[in-house]
Amino acid sequence: MRGRVSLAVNGLSGLTLLLTGWGFLQGWFDALTQTLAWSAVFFLASAAASSAYLTASELFPLEMRPLAISIFFAVGAGMGGFAAPALFGALIETGSRANVFVGYVVGAVRVMAAAAIAWRYGIDAERRSLEDIASPLGKQQTDIQRR
Repeated sequence: MRGRVSLAVNGLSGLTLLLTGWGFLQGWFDALTQTLAWSAVFFLASAAASSAYLTASELFPLEMRPLAISIFFAVGAGMGGFAAPALFGALIETGSRANVFVGYVVGAVRVMAAAAIAWRYGIDAERRSLEDIASPLGKQQTDIQRR
């Protein structure tokens, strides 16, 4: 799901998170509408995260892709599973909507920055063989031996 659609989903997930945070700051949401807004954000963010693992792994030779995906997943889960709840919990503990909004902004900016980086540096992989994107390590070694 690399390409324009993937980047749009990444950008939209950041934008919806930012809008949800703004709505929270303004007090526009009750429990139901806040839950619906979060559901929209997480629907987009889930697709964005899935495409990010696959997109990043396309940059590596075939033999390294499974390892790359596992490392990206572990680092992402470690940061998102450990640091994010601690930060968000500390922001909620202040009792200030403005402080919680800061958490929304931090998350939204990071997601939109990731979309911008992928837009700038991403490799279009649609309808291309994996070998065309990054040569297998065995082929690279053979090319070196021929020189």
